[in-house]
Amino acid sequence: MKQIKKSAKLNNVLYDVRGPIVDAAKQMEDEGQKIIKLNIGNMAPFGFDAPEEIQQDMIRNLPNSAGYSDSKGIFAARKAVMHYSQQLGIAGVTLDDIYLGNGASELIVMATNALLNDGDELLVPMPDYPLWTAAVSLSGGTPVHYRCAEENGWLPDLDDIRARITPRTRGIVVINPNNPTGVLYSNELLRGIIQIAREHELVLLVDEVYDKVLYDGVTFTSMASLSTDVLTLTFNSLSKAYRSCGYRAGWMIISGPKADASDFIEGLNMLANLKLGSNVPGQWAIQTALGGYQSINDLVKPGGRLCRQRDLAYELITQIPGVTCVKPQAALYMFPRLDPEMYPIADDRQFFMEVLRATRVMLVQGSGFNFPDNQHFRIVFLPHEDDLREAISRLAGFLAQYRLRHGREGTKEKGEA
Repeated sequence: MKQIKKSAKLNNVLYDVRGPIVDAAKQMEDEGQKIIKLNIGNMAPFGFDAPEEIQQDMIRNLPNSAGYSDSKGIFAARKAVMHYSQQLGIAGVTLDDIYLGNGASELIVMATNALLNDGDELLVPMPDYPLWTAAVSLSGGTPVHYRCAEENGWLPDLDDIRARITPRTRGIVVINPNNPTGVLYSNELLRGIIQIAREHELVLLVDEVYDKVLYDGVTFTSMASLSTDVLTLTFNSLSKAYRSCGYRAGWMIISGPKADASDFIEGLNMLANLKLGSNVPGQWAIQTALGGYQSINDLVKPGGRLCRQRDLAYELITQIPGVTCVKPQAALYMFPRLDPEMYPIADDRQFFMEVLRATRVMLVQGSGFNFPDNQHFRIVFLPHEDDLREAISRLAGFLAQYRLRHGREGTKEKGEA
């Protein structure tokens, strides 16, 4: 039998959050080794349980969940999302403008499939959540990465966005609050991106999954609330703020000049019909989540578990010689930098595979977020404080040995970039 190969559409698809390092870690676990996992924002394994009222609402509605829902989702959940969009200040959203999906990820892929022709370009931040780059490639499009400047707090570079627009550009992806850097964007910056989209008649695709995971009193503004004349697709879900990753309950909101996008919206409706509908039990959780007690606020406030763990991880990682980091204002991650003078790394995936095997700590290299400079990596600060201390202590020990092996100990003062 001739060799059966994967589709060429997968040649540019990367998802190292669940990639070769994870496969190696699983093999080590099968051998009886205990791995500290700082690679993925999966809440439940670290004791972040979904609110009990959400669980109870799903249980009560299981008898009503055996059949398909409307292809866009059940009425109660979509109405709750509509009310939520009003709270965010997004104008003109009706029930017809809301699509429910198996997490935001399914809806992101659906939206890129509906938007992009072969060879069309979508501007994606660098670094990014890698699903965005993968979704563009799978849709036949070309992801074009725009610069987010670490020296400017990982904020998008507006001039770089402008410079990357071509006649094939269809839209701009914005991830705010940002994964993997944990940065929150200002209204001024958001308006700047909106203005670029306005000038070039581009669609905005806005990932706001971490809109409630905020620290230090910062305030979130939904991008779609800042304009009515730019077509905007806003994505969100229950996965993070409501610790319900496994429920696969997400939504997409269309706002802006919908009349001008009627053909595109027809395509979205066609794709929604093709998937028949999303997980019905998870949909029942949406109304209760959005309308109930916002327990995420207890976790992110000063002294709350997520806030404490963020502060601890930041303190410990920046104590390591040659490691610097922009302190995250939001989300569950930070994106530290290894000084290349102290840590000469030729292949960051190979480097963090070595970290895993030597320390039993699993991290994701920067190239896994389409930032291929061999200097960055993402830390998830979900584990309990004792595990964070242990994991970062092991990493610090590995890096100390690495400096000694490469004759770089003492070549720069601690923390210099």
